[in-house]
Amino acid sequence: MLKCEGGLRLRGIGKKSHPGRPLVSIITVVYNGGKYLDQAIRSVLGQFYKPLEYIIVDGGSTDGTLDIIRKYEDRIDYWICEPDKGISDAMNKGILLSTGDLIAHLHADDYYTDPSVISSVCSEYLRHPDALWLTGGIEIVDGNGKILQEIPVRKYSYRKLIRGNFILHPATFVTRRAFEKAGHFNEEYRYAMDYDLWIRIGGIADPVTLDLQVACFRAHPESRSIIRSDKAYLESWMIRKKHLEGHPGKLFYHYLYYTLCKRFVRAYYVNLLSGKKPTLQASVPPRK
Repeated sequence: MLKCEGGLRLRGIGKKSHPGRPLVSIITVVYNGGKYLDQAIRSVLGQFYKPLEYIIVDGGSTDGTLDIIRKYEDRIDYWICEPDKGISDAMNKGILLSTGDLIAHLHADDYYTDPSVISSVCSEYLRHPDALWLTGGIEIVDGNGKILQEIPVRKYSYRKLIRGNFILHPATFVTRRAFEKAGHFNEEYRYAMDYDLWIRIGGIADPVTLDLQVACFRAHPESRSIIRSDKAYLESWMIRKKHLEGHPGKLFYHYLYYTLCKRFVRAYYVNLLSGKKPTLQASVPPRK
């Protein structure tokens, strides 16, 4: 497949920060995500906050995704369509293509809860100019947008983060400085790459927590997060194991915790889709 690209940037139109108005970059990575992509795009382009840069990285979709992207050609800052090496590669590509001070990933079947969300995030960021990252809560919705569960932001501690991922990717904004200090997504990971990044950034600085439902995470039968939740949970254990090397006592405790909890992960998503009350307030993996 040949590479194709478009957007305002190719017409020489760029964006930059202004005093008291940091440039925010939103990145959407997608592969055959045309079913819900339009709503994701509209939730970004409808934000009140300016300056806002929007980048879409498509992995070579064949389902009409490109037709949806081209519909917003004159409002998307830059989009690219070419094969990638996986989700981590696509997200890293978006980071390298972005120019903002504050960077977030919103995937193709998720969307922001409100047009004022990014304004609220930036207001909090300006109150904490030394912050490396900010994170809030989400609403889990079904394929039709019906709210299934609200997950508010949790009180942060690094010790709890090592125990398990409770940072919600669609509701997290990372500064460019944080990526420079901690690195990008580890492309060895296919499912829990966000968790590995949070541990690295969290080892440098605590996030600013936002008392705000930032985004809607869509749970549906085709969701990668649900279909491969077992693999994601196993990978998250491997990440904890890596970061706990040299601490055998802690490693044994975390292994027990992992073996006790893993049986509930699949049940959580099954109950969520069936409309039952979820049995586990689990973290949400990064992409469907």
